Amino acid sequence: MTDILDRARGALHAQPFSMLLGAELMHTGTNELTLCLPIRDELRQQHGFVHGGVISYLADNALTFAGALSLGPKVVTGEYKINYLRPVVNGTLIARAKVVYAGQLQATCQCNVYVMDGGREKLVAVAQGTINRISENGEHEPAG
Repeated sequence: MTDILDRARGALHAQPFSMLLGAELMHTGTNELTLCLPIRDELRQQHGFVHGGVISYLADNALTFAGALSLGPKVVTGEYKINYLRPVVNGTLIARAKVVYAGQLQATCQCNVYVMDGGREKLVAVAQGTINRISENGEHEPAG
């Protein structure tokens, strides 16, 4: 598992946008992983809540990393849906994603996003997506 965790951390650190936001990979399992993102002022919108795009980024990246556990490292998000459940102000965002089903070319993954604030976790968003393996030329592999 340490080798998978190290490779996944290397992939995350190779993403300039993830490094800009401050995301960190906390855990990987055989079909699940956890990303976290400390909240800071620059990630808020005008009402003081964490911007939905930040939460969406974290869910999207967690879904894609989960899909990579089954499909290999060359993957992209084909689609995903997110439901925001409550606003977030302070703490650390935690995204836990898992593979629900994986074929040879696609994986369906689910992600719950929590906020850890004051020692308590609260569910703030749920997401589900389809992760696609990409070919050597960078195109999505055909699903059929």
